[in-house]
Amino acid sequence: MIEVEKLEKTFRVARHHRGLLGSIRNLVETESDVVRAVDGVTFHIAEGEFVGFIGPNGAGKSTTIKMLTGVLEPSGGRARVGGLDPRGDRIEHTARLGAVFGQRTQLWWDLPVVESYTLLRHVYRTPEAAWTDQLARLSELLGIGPLLDVPVRKLSLGQRMRCELGAALLHAPRLLFLDEPTIGLDIVAKEAIREFLATENRERRTTILLTTHDLSDIERLCPRMILIDHGRVVYDGSVEAVRRQVTAERRLTVDFESDPPLELPDGVQLEERGRARLVLRFDRERIPAARLIAWLAERAPIADLSLEETPIERIVAELYRRSASS
Repeated sequence: MIEVEKLEKTFRVARHHRGLLGSIRNLVETESDVVRAVDGVTFHIAEGEFVGFIGPNGAGKSTTIKMLTGVLEPSGGRARVGGLDPRGDRIEHTARLGAVFGQRTQLWWDLPVVESYTLLRHVYRTPEAAWTDQLARLSELLGIGPLLDVPVRKLSLGQRMRCELGAALLHAPRLLFLDEPTIGLDIVAKEAIREFLATENRERRTTILLTTHDLSDIERLCPRMILIDHGRVVYDGSVEAVRRQVTAERRLTVDFESDPPLELPDGVQLEERGRARLVLRFDRERIPAARLIAWLAERAPIADLSLEETPIERIVAELYRRSASS
């Protein structure tokens, strides 16, 4: 669905000198620096994949997405989306994709949602019967039926984001670009959108490229993530694989029915000890969790336990650190 080969984008940024003499120079001289926003990015995304595209601010994510949607012309390299050149075949290309970019709305502020949807039907030249069927499907999945006659300005942020997703998918695109679709939402609204996106990807095999700073979105939705930093791909693979690559540490919290054991096996570190609780850290490669739990259960009856992987935030922070030092 998406083929990116050594994609580049450079910008010229005016150079400003400081101070009085600098201000005079700024008036009479035109100097600029070349900023390499995207620096030889390569990746392929198959049809039906759900991929998280992440990185710190200024890493080149938005610039890459703009080239893939046809908004920007690449300075070098090659991008093909669904077999099309995003810039050269822009009209045909944009008719095939849907997009939700952060807080930018494609709904008219003072109009009822359904009027914006009707206008979008004409923009995309969607046959009325197909539009009606798709609207009914999206209304049910997103729970937006009661919102269709409400002016956009009266919607909560969570309601508006669900309506934005509906607008992006009304013409049944095979590819969906999402930029921070859960930003600012409460837990209930986030989960509703996550469930919808997972369903859309699973049942209709819609290819989804998600950019977000909420790494729980990536962990919940994306089997694969691409991490970009300073315009280059730093990591491309599964969340589980990067966990094993960065750290094999796990965290085990055990509540006992009586006093917990005083001694621990070699390689297990005590993080916290309570009256009837132990919080332990251990290397999954050296000590299987099942073996550790069995060892503890032989020494004191267990009432409850929870096993945690290393938080994805720590993993991504470590990848950033490695990228900065390389």
